[in-house]
Amino acid sequence: MKKDIHPDYHEINVVMTDGTTFATRSTWGKAGDTMKLDIDPKSHPAWTGVHRLMDSGGQLAKFNKRFKDFQIKN
Repeated sequence: MKKDIHPDYHEINVVMTDGTTFATRSTWGKAGDTMKLDIDPKSHPAWTGVHRLMDSGGQLAKFNKRFKDFQIKN
């Protein structure tokens, strides 16, 4: 293995959105740093199954405005 080409692999602390913490090894930050997560498996819709549709004048509103007169016949 070549010397001085690999990143420093050390232990950091991770704080989940609900406040729980755990230690893991990573190349992120410095040894002992704390990473605070904004999204994790306890809060992300992909894992929770709860999807919220929040669109304030974005793509969904633009789509609905553009195709409001388009009707699908069954």
